[in-house]
Amino acid sequence: MQVQSSFAKHQTGTLYLVPTPIGNLDDMTFRAVATLKDVDLIAAEDTRNTKKLLNHFEIETRQISFHEHNTQQRIPELIAKLQEGTNIAQCSDAGMPSISDPGKELVVAAIAADIPVVPLPGANAGITALIASGLAPQPFTFYGFLQRKKSLQEEELAALAHHQATLIFYEAPHRLGKTLQAMITAFGADRQAVLARELTKRYEEFARGTLEELTIQAQEPRGEYVILVAPGPAEEDAAVEAANELPLREEIDQLIAKGMKPNAAIKVVAKDRGLQRQDVYAEYHEFKEDDE
Repeated sequence: MQVQSSFAKHQTGTLYLVPTPIGNLDDMTFRAVATLKDVDLIAAEDTRNTKKLLNHFEIETRQISFHEHNTQQRIPELIAKLQEGTNIAQCSDAGMPSISDPGKELVVAAIAADIPVVPLPGANAGITALIASGLAPQPFTFYGFLQRKKSLQEEELAALAHHQATLIFYEAPHRLGKTLQAMITAFGADRQAVLARELTKRYEEFARGTLEELTIQAQEPRGEYVILVAPGPAEEDAAVEAANELPLREEIDQLIAKGMKPNAAIKVVAKDRGLQRQDVYAEYHEFKEDDE
């Protein structure tokens, strides 16, 4: 198969973004194999890891390392090669380039230099976990890895507490327990969630339940994890829920203190709580009589 660029007018090379399997080598597509064979150079996150993949599919294309620690050094070099007409495939150790992996900066530089960028579809751990999670598949927000510093992670999670979409995170096994505890603090122990580990591999496993239940189950975590968290309540719903936790009399008195007339405050509270206005009126005045 000869790799053909859809950008016929360009005299430069083409940057191909090639996904690699997240575990099961059978998930490598025919097109991905053909592309890696036909390009002139492969920019790999870890050349040793990618070499195993290349050997499995009998691909002899030359590699060059491209990872988070040499991005600034490599980008000018790779752009120069592309401008000279070299076709380059960029791939990470597993999954899609740029998704919690190197790639974004190279894509931006290629676009700025008017170099064609061709993405290939392929394996992705977050989407793979989402469709089998049982949580709402859309809308969803892919977040990836959280900040490691505790204070920054707390800020991130607090900002997501009322997000109206299924949340997708990645986490390493040695940090899983602390991350779940931080999520309980931010989202509440009863928020529904799913843990997916070792996707596409022999010991693939899904655990479903509340964040508290999953924390208990994740005592000896092994393998790479995807954490999926159900959408949170809207902020206005959370405010109503918090208000409903107040004693009925106290909630009415708070509204009166803000300038609302007693009957109007009773009407608002009755509506928010789904109660009959007459019942709330009677209960409120019964409290008042007891106080007197």
